[in-house]
Amino acid sequence: MGAHESMEHAEHAEHASGSNKKIALLISVIALFLALSETLGKGAQTESISKNVEASNLWAFFQAKTVRRTVVQTAAEQGKLNLPALPDEATKASLQKQIDDWQKNAARYRSEPETGEGSEQLAARAKHAEEERDLATAKYHHYELASAAFQIGIVLASATIITGMIVLAWASGALALVGIAMTMLGLFQPHLLHLH
Repeated sequence: MGAHESMEHAEHAEHASGSNKKIALLISVIALFLALSETLGKGAQTESISKNVEASNLWAFFQAKTVRRTVVQTAAEQGKLNLPALPDEATKASLQKQIDDWQKNAARYRSEPETGEGSEQLAARAKHAEEERDLATAKYHHYELASAAFQIGIVLASATIITGMIVLAWASGALALVGIAMTMLGLFQPHLLHLH
């Protein structure tokens, strides 16, 4: 091998080494964004599950209050029907007091703003928890798509090192941009695209 050929091989190796360093840097940057999207995705998934449980618990509490309200309303209505048939005023007064208590309880079961535990307040809280769950779920879907784009981008960039096909590096960079865009949508406009 002549000195000229050795010099050409050295230049080629140096060029390949330089482009491999650039690809390695690209992979590192994409991996950083992947870690970010995965972390955001896990947080959004946890938030979605938490808010779903909260909404379910609130709806269960709402149903319990509704059942209680129905029971005391029924008892009050039955008492009103029985009231005229009672023989003495003391018994009538006692039943009327019980009917009044049942009606107060029914009203309290419907609305109790001071505790937030009336059926009206529970329904509002449950709907709010559902909205928060839906927001977290929308974010999660965006972060998952971003993670997929980043992962495929890393694979394509790695393939560039093996194959030397620079078009794979460009595709990798394009996927990284798609992943960044999906992450930004998840952060700032999660309802812009309907992904679920």
